[in-house]
Parts: sequence; structure tokens; C-alpha cells
Amino acid sequence: MNNYKNISLFDGLNSLRFFAAFLVVLHHAESIRKKNVMENLEWFGLFRNGDNAVTFFFVLSGFLITYLLLKETSKTGTISIKNFYIKRMLRIWPLYFLLVIIGTLIVPEVFGLLHINYVMPYSFGQVWFYFVFFLPGIVSFIFGHHLLEPLWSIGIEEVFYLIWAPLFKIAKRRIVPILLAIIIIKVVLLILAQFWIKDPLFVYTVNIFRFEAMAIGGLGACYIFNRRTSLSDLRIYNKPVQIIIYTTLIAFLIFQSNIQNVIWQTIFFTPIVSSILIDLIFLYLIVGVSLIDNNIIKLKNKVLSYLGEISYGIYMYHVIVISAVIQFLKGYLNNLSPFFSAVIFYTIVILAVILISAISKIVFEDYFLKLKKKLN
Repeated sequence: MNNYKNISLFDGLNSLRFFAAFLVVLHHAESIRKKNVMENLEWFGLFRNGDNAVTFFFVLSGFLITYLLLKETSKTGTISIKNFYIKRMLRIWPLYFLLVIIGTLIVPEVFGLLHINYVMPYSFGQVWFYFVFFLPGIVSFIFGHHLLEPLWSIGIEEVFYLIWAPLFKIAKRRIVPILLAIIIIKVVLLILAQFWIKDPLFVYTVNIFRFEAMAIGGLGACYIFNRRTSLSDLRIYNKPVQIIIYTTLIAFLIFQSNIQNVIWQTIFFTPIVSSILIDLIFLYLIVGVSLIDNNIIKLKNKVLSYLGEISYGIYMYHVIVISAVIQFLKGYLNNLSPFFSAVIFYTIVILAVILISAISKIVFEDYFLKLKKKLN
């Protein structure tokens, strides 16, 4: 009998975190290059995965948080809401609010002192409320693209954490029906936004609050936690099935809408249905990489694991780094051939983002992570 009730480490997930964060970097790098009228690859599917990468993070968050809550309930019979909130705060809040300060106060001052031709779309006084109360997505809705745009997904996760732990404690024996209800309610809201309610704020809010992705991750956690036989025995993880699903996923991430085949477009670009399918494929990937013995994708690698550990920083800092590189080097890069311009641009951006994220973790984030470990 397999015991999935006391897993302390899901191997390979740090590597997946890095790959997801890297896809976001590629997405924003090309969209910002396009915005600055530079040669870009924004048209190619590989460089348009920001939305898919964030969806993966949502599925992963729902999976891990639900598993941890199930594990705590099994061991103690209850949930410590206080400890849950403190742990999430220590992991998320320090870097989140540091970026808010950098992006709304420090960067505008630095750009002004250096006479850089960059106009902030908002002032601190206009947006502080939304950032403090974890509604950064509303900033994007009102002001458009900006340096702190990636923070919108952090706000969604914070709202989810705020709701999920108390709800889990109250209704711990009805978690699966609640998760299914979340998915159904979200589908209904998406249908309303698609066909009836055309208010822009309603449509935008419904689309960014992807609780259905977190619920699908949560359902996966419930299934695994209560599984008594080996997950590797599941037919859906036979090697031929793995090859089909992983090959399809990789092709989707590389090409996306570049493939104009009717069947392809129906599978991956049908409103509502396709997004649920992609959530399920991401869950399949998470379980496969971390728990399936014969999984064909192996990601137990020290370098990738370390990059996954700093992936939160990579995700948070990258837009500021990309924007700074373009502001300082745009003229030089535009004088090069498209190939060499891209090579130099990405070399500088990737090295700078990794270096800044590594330093941030060592000198800033680790202090709070050590406090978090004490609670464990």
C-alpha cells in the first residue's frame, strides 16, 4: 500500500516553477520589444505563453496548498488559520511590497534623475490602495501595461489563500464538492461574460480570478492524498499516453495559434472548455513529474531546482529589468542585426534577472523564509 498522506517534498516541481517563470520572461520580453518598435518574435507562439505560465502557477498553488491543508488536518484534526496566514505572509508579502515600493516610488525617481524618456502611467497616490489590498489587476485594467503588471497574479493567489484556509477548516469533509462547485460557478460566470454581461470590468475580473485552475489543482491533491495504490499503476500514465500528452503540451507551448488546423484550434482555443482542458493537462504534468516513477520527463536537477527556488524573484523582477535594458540599450540593439540584437538582449536580461533574483533571495527573502521554517 502506498502512503501519499505524508509527502514532504514533491520532486521536480521547483524545475517546473523555473520553466513557467522563464516563459513569462519570454512573453514580456517580446511584448515590450514590440511596444518599443524593435525587431521582435511576439508573433511566435513560444513567446506568448505568459497567460499559460500563470495558469500553471495557479494549478500548482491549488495543488500544493490543498495538499498541505489535508496533511495538517490528518495530523492534528484541525487547521491553524493563524499559522497558515503567517506562513503565506512571510513567503509572499516581503517581496511583493518591496516591488510595489520599487515600481511606484524608486524607479520613477531614478528615471527622472537619469532623464530617461519613460512616462509612468500612474502615480503612487493613484494606485497604492489597489496594491495594499491585493487588487493589482485593477491597476492593469485602469492604466494598461506597467512595470508591476506581473503582480496581478499574486493578488489573485492572496485572495484565494484568504478564503481557502477558513473554508477548508469549516467544511473539511466536503472539500471535493466545494472544489467542484467552484469550477461550476466559474464556468457559469465565464458563460455570462462571454455571451450576456459585456461590462468590461466584469469580463476582466471574471477572467483574471482563475479560482477554477486552483480548484482543479485542489482536486488533484485530494485524489492523491486519498490514493492507496501506486499512482504509477494508472493507465493514463502508461508511456504511450505520456508521450501523446507531453508531446501535445510541448507543441502547444511552442506553436499555440501558429497552427491553423481546425482540430487544433477546436481543442485549444474553444472558449471556456479549452481553458479547463489546459488546467487538467498542467495537473497531469505536476503529478507526473513529482510522483510517477516511470514518468518520461525527469526534472531532478540541482541547477534547475535552484532556479526554481528563485523563480518568485524571477517572476517579480523581470519586467523592470527588461524595461531598463531596453531604455539603456535600445539604440545600440537597433543598430545590430535582428539575430545578434536578440542574442545580446536575452543574454543581458537572463543573466541580470537571475543575478538580481539570487541576491534578493540571499539578502532579503531568506530572512523571512527562516522565520517561516520556525513555524513548521
